Amino acid sequence: MNPVVAAVVLIATTGVSVVAMLAVRRRAPDGSYFEDGDRAAGVFGVLATGFAVLLGFVVFLAFTSYDQARSGAEVEALTVTQQVETAQLLPPTVGPELTSELYCYARSVAGIQWDRMKAGTLGEELNPWGVELFGTFRTIQPETASEQSAYDLWLDQTSTREEARNDRIHGAVGVIPFPLWFVLFFTAGIIFVYLLFFADRGERAVVQGLLMGSVVAVMVAILLLLNVLDRPFRSGLGALRPAAMERAIEIIEQEVEGQPVTLPCDERGNPLEGGS
Repeated sequence: MNPVVAAVVLIATTGVSVVAMLAVRRRAPDGSYFEDGDRAAGVFGVLATGFAVLLGFVVFLAFTSYDQARSGAEVEALTVTQQVETAQLLPPTVGPELTSELYCYARSVAGIQWDRMKAGTLGEELNPWGVELFGTFRTIQPETASEQSAYDLWLDQTSTREEARNDRIHGAVGVIPFPLWFVLFFTAGIIFVYLLFFADRGERAVVQGLLMGSVVAVMVAILLLLNVLDRPFRSGLGALRPAAMERAIEIIEQEVEGQPVTLPCDERGNPLEGGS
């Protein structure tokens, strides 16, 4: 989320809540609308506790998904670089082709695929270069012991890469379902309305404003944090970036330097016209 937008939302909602409290305070009786302050405070404690427990659960869920996406991106990038090394041990008739396709796979992840995750349009779409890698690999017929070992290792690394990719894209669509968002905002609204009944004409305006503003500011700040954790690939503060795959691309460039590798893709990982 853009930090400027987040700050504006936080300040605006807090300001509106304070103004609402001060407006209600003008006609409120001395001592608030509640005749029994202890009982009212007890009810508010139940509301606040319920909101806090639910919020803690949702934050844990969102952060787990966020961390899983981050870890998946790092493991995927590492596995791609390892597969480039493994490709050099496979038959020379397919090694350079696999290397070029891995290079394009990395470019695609850091380029067009990442953009689609940010836009939320990736869905279940496969990485086209993953399909090309599978097609090329199927043509391999290991002849030596070293080629057979590299063949088996490639299969293991492919499984690791695909699992890591699934972890990475898992958080692209968000893990917090709409009912949870609805309950969070509904509970926050109930707490806001309940606080208005604590309006007390006999208490100083600054104290009443602080009472309302501090509670609303904390609730809004946490909800904004949830939005960031739930959509980790959106642009803005806290968003995940393809740093790991970009480092992998630099490593691949160094490893294939001087080798006869022809890339069938552009800088963004899109297939070149007439290529694969």
